[in-house]
Amino acid sequence: MDHEKTTVCVLDASTYVGFWILKGLLSRGYRVHAAIQKQGETEIQKIIRNMERVEERLEVFSVDVLDYHSILVALKGCSALFCCLDGSSDGYDDKSVDLEVRGAINVVEACAQTENVEKIVFTSSLTAAIWRENICADEDVDERSWSDQQFCRKMKLWYALAKTQSEQAAWALAMDRVLNMVSINAGLVVGPSVTQHNPVSTMSYLQGAAQMYENGVLAFVDVSFLVDVHIRAFEDHSTCGRYFCFDRTVHTEDEALKLAQTLTPLISLPPRYECQGSEVYAERLTTKKLNKLIEGTAC
Repeated sequence: MDHEKTTVCVLDASTYVGFWILKGLLSRGYRVHAAIQKQGETEIQKIIRNMERVEERLEVFSVDVLDYHSILVALKGCSALFCCLDGSSDGYDDKSVDLEVRGAINVVEACAQTENVEKIVFTSSLTAAIWRENICADEDVDERSWSDQQFCRKMKLWYALAKTQSEQAAWALAMDRVLNMVSINAGLVVGPSVTQHNPVSTMSYLQGAAQMYENGVLAFVDVSFLVDVHIRAFEDHSTCGRYFCFDRTVHTEDEALKLAQTLTPLISLPPRYECQGSEVYAERLTTKKLNKLIEGTAC
């Protein structure tokens, strides 16, 4: 593949993950359409627009994910889409869940109406797989697992509900339109300035963190590794389906405390998790499929 002649789109490039995917693609020689949603200008958006002035391989587009035609404009000439949708700056609630689902549907449908988009890499979350009434069950949680929507709604786990519904809607439409799509189900994203640039999604992901921790499904991923997995998933023609993506699971009190310190001052752990004992919780998330992708045998 001649990356110098390959153009891809990142939408929304102004999300924390989208921004780092954008940087990763540029560093690998791709031409990038950075699609930014029309909302109050954030610091990341300012950085991207400044990058556009000096980076000839970067073109910035303003889009509204509820405006199908604006998405088509950003996709023109692109061979792939990296879809990184996130809730509003005000956080997640039942209304923002619906907006994210509608956005995902519009984005996938726009890809279906182009002649050039060959692949969609859809950023999802582990929270789309881990939540259900029997979260304490013994079986492993893998790419076949889905969060229970009724349970998420009952517990007001709006972030998990948004990620579950938007990913399922994207998959349903992609299969109906016979589109080549893969999803990357990321753990809690950590990385440079994450507490400054990604506070809402971080706090939303961590809703129910105590239950995730106690049941062996609290995991995190460094954004640089997450970006590498996204680009590998695009470049490897054999990729298919969903991929759980995380660096480590948090299964001891010491690891939980270290994670909290990483996210200071955004969060702090409740006193009962401040290394008061040596209790170890089981690790239940599997990375067999991700390991095959890293090794070059994707499916």
